[in-house]
Amino acid sequence: MFSYDPYAELATLRSFAPLALTSTDIAEGQPLPLAQWGSAGGGSDTSPQLSWSGAPEGTRSYAVSCFDPDAPTGAGYWHWAVYDVPADVTSFATGEAGRTPGITLRNEAGVPGYIGAGPPPGTGVHRYFFVVDALDVEHLDITSDATPSILGFQRHFHSLARGILVATATAD
Repeated sequence: MFSYDPYAELATLRSFAPLALTSTDIAEGQPLPLAQWGSAGGGSDTSPQLSWSGAPEGTRSYAVSCFDPDAPTGAGYWHWAVYDVPADVTSFATGEAGRTPGITLRNEAGVPGYIGAGPPPGTGVHRYFFVVDALDVEHLDITSDATPSILGFQRHFHSLARGILVATATAD
């Protein structure tokens, strides 16, 4: 596990109100259940249940993502990215990735939806940052073929509040 926390670094650039983010499937700082692993690691690529609350006034949509900053790529690994989630949606059910309200971008595997954890042997403990941002716009000015990094750039400037839930996984 690297010491770098991309979301802590982003918070030094501008402040975000807190957004409560919980899950019935994953717990803060705990290993991901096998269901949330990728098929190569014995899992089923099942997206976790997520619920969020406490969005501030002016919230017009949400963006949801899962990012592994510990992937041995130099740039991390995006497992999931959804944007333009309507403001009245405050949860995703277990396994709902690919069918969620909003626009789902392609993950690092090139597939729109959630791809589970798959940390390579010898790379230690990986952190999986599940992040929900309450946004001040109904629609972000990006296309459905944009990368999750472009989504991250856009959401940074439109976020009113952010909730983060970090789970872990290791093949070691």
